[in-house]
Amino acid sequence: MALPIDLPGKIICVGLNYRDHIAEQGEQAPEEPLLFAKWTNVLIGPGEPIVLPGPIDERIDYEGELGVIIGRRIKHVSRENALEAIRGYVCFNDVSARTLQATQNRWSRGKSPDTFGPVSAMTPASEIADPHNLPIRTILNGETMQDSNTSAMIFRIDELIAYITQTITLEPGDLLATGTPPGVGMSRNPPVFLKAGDEVTVEIEGVGRLTNPVSAPAPAAGTA
Repeated sequence: MALPIDLPGKIICVGLNYRDHIAEQGEQAPEEPLLFAKWTNVLIGPGEPIVLPGPIDERIDYEGELGVIIGRRIKHVSRENALEAIRGYVCFNDVSARTLQATQNRWSRGKSPDTFGPVSAMTPASEIADPHNLPIRTILNGETMQDSNTSAMIFRIDELIAYITQTITLEPGDLLATGTPPGVGMSRNPPVFLKAGDEVTVEIEGVGRLTNPVSAPAPAAGTA
């Protein structure tokens, strides 16, 4: 299946951007946005499988998020003008390998295994009246795991874009993932991690619905 968006030059993600998610993680609210990157090898479209990485990490988690697609080249943009630079919005799943994430000071390895960034088709920004008031849910095998609203973000989208462009030029097609609400698998008792045969859906009212199966890793080259 073809990727439903243009291939972004950058995928910039925001950690700990919902207060209730911070509480379930046992973390403190950041004083400024916590940014990290995922590489474009993570991107897959609706219906394509999230492929588990195998024994290197069996604690694979879902993170439903609102994604923002940048529409024009911007640097040092103000909060007042930031939303004007948005082309549209997508559903995004910031799939995470929790063991790798926890054992390394930098998150890139745990956040960027192949297929760990499912993304939906884009809804134009003109069709979203208020991106800060959208119900957002993640559903695993028919059970709602995350159920929140983008109004609960700590750092709003305009603030995130203004902050990022103080030092990083954003280009058309760049993808900004705005953080996940509470209900992730690692914080449940007992924890819930993705396994082969699962189906995970991220849905955001007005934006769309993104569903992906979960599959076992392919055999290594040269093995049966």
